[in-house]
Amino acid sequence: MMRILLSGFIAGALSVVIFHQGSVFLLHHIGNDIPAVVAVFGKAAAPFNMTPTKPLGVPAIASQCFWGGIWGVALAFILSRRLFPALAFGAIFGALALTVAALTLVPHLKGLPGWNGNIPWRGLLFNGAWGFGAALLLLRPLSLRA
Repeated sequence: MMRILLSGFIAGALSVVIFHQGSVFLLHHIGNDIPAVVAVFGKAAAPFNMTPTKPLGVPAIASQCFWGGIWGVALAFILSRRLFPALAFGAIFGALALTVAALTLVPHLKGLPGWNGNIPWRGLLFNGAWGFGAALLLLRPLSLRA
């Protein structure tokens, strides 16, 4: 149980830095120069955002790592049941669960307007990359199948 908690948190937090922010980096530095990519994903901001977040004032990337760790624990618990292929499920879980939470729960908690009806392709891409990376990092400690 403790191994699942610890492995999930570490894998989720590291996946934010490596995979989520890695895809942000690629989209920002390469994709912003390709009109077709900008048409689908929009202009991507720079990775590793250090802007303080409310209410604690921690850098945005630190907040993302913390919440990535929390989601990583959830993913580790699901994958520890060995019902699904880890990498595919991780990518789908990240893309759908995290994006739905970002569109519904987070704005509600922050008192912001909710989903405007547009498909958030960029969120699906970044969160799917996070889920794939977290599952990849969990393969060894949880003895999962790819």
